[in-house]
Amino acid sequence: MPKLSIEDLDLSGKRVFIRVDFNVPLKDGVIGDDTRIRSTLPTIQYALDKGAAAVILASHLGRPKGKPKPQFSLRPVADRLSQLLGGPVRATQAGSHVVLLENLRFHPEEEKNDPAFAKSLAALADVYVNDAFGAAHRAHASVEAITHVLPRAAAGLLMEQELRYLGHVLAAPERPFVAIIGGAKVSDKLEVIENMLGKVERLIIGGAMAYTFFKSRGLPIGKSLVEDDKLDAARKIEADAAAKKISLALPVDHVVADKLDAGAATEILKVGDAAIGDRLGLDIGPATIAAFEALLADARTVVWNGPMGVFEIDKFAAGTNAVAKAVANVKGTTIIGGGDSIAAIKKAGMADRITHISTGGGASLEFLGGRTLPGVAALSDK
Repeated sequence: MPKLSIEDLDLSGKRVFIRVDFNVPLKDGVIGDDTRIRSTLPTIQYALDKGAAAVILASHLGRPKGKPKPQFSLRPVADRLSQLLGGPVRATQAGSHVVLLENLRFHPEEEKNDPAFAKSLAALADVYVNDAFGAAHRAHASVEAITHVLPRAAAGLLMEQELRYLGHVLAAPERPFVAIIGGAKVSDKLEVIENMLGKVERLIIGGAMAYTFFKSRGLPIGKSLVEDDKLDAARKIEADAAAKKISLALPVDHVVADKLDAGAATEILKVGDAAIGDRLGLDIGPATIAAFEALLADARTVVWNGPMGVFEIDKFAAGTNAVAKAVANVKGTTIIGGGDSIAAIKKAGMADRITHISTGGGASLEFLGGRTLPGVAALSDK
């Protein structure tokens, strides 16, 4: 990795400021999923083991819009972190080994990348470490501006792992390399699709975004979700894939229903069958599952972002679950990014069979889309 790592720093007796991503699902003070907290533990523990005088953790949570709001307090996160570390974590004041600052976004200066605010954060520490890959695509004070104040900015162990795996699939993937892109909107994934067209042998497109491609071909799609302003983009993607001799696979059959409801009557139709009427497509069908499984069977590198259907409802989860199992069976490097794909792989019980599960949804998309992430660019070179 070309960037400085926490392992390159002398932390003994130093106050270490670690930007973490504790933006966890929180409702009524209860944490829904602590994956992001757990994934930062190796970096925190490393700093403590190397004799850091204090570890100052900083994160945002939700969108409080620059004002203190109790429902966005990081106090429940501090409590959970205390349990995981087996020692006290103070939620605001210094004086213990590990300190968690209150939600950075309670201050409007954080999202404005304000130099004075960054300076006040930097004053707390001697060394800066960024372990928040999930926030690396934001040029915010605790991510970017602070690196201009503290002399050296290093990647934490989680950040390093993210950059290693994601960087490897872009630079030197084992082949065949297959990308699976799903989810609702082409617009969210356009950059990734365009960037991947220069790198993969096969591109699988599923989920609601497939209907924009179908409509661009003039096929009947009923009331399925579609982005009318992206029809030309869909045509261009198909043309580019053909020109580069890349196999672009779209669903060939789908599960349709008259409404998005667990109790709705469903039917499996071939894509393009006018019998869809005014119904909507909510999952890929069995013929598509078989086709996608075949495309993954001999893959050596797979990147997956986005579900194949409305997997939150069991009736429309078969396609996503089948893809999760097929990805888990791949003998090679498998990378999953995006909250929905991660939820799907966990729901399918396949998470422990994936090489790398990215903690950064938007950040991993932008990275795979070929963008420079401000939080990564700001780190010191080795």
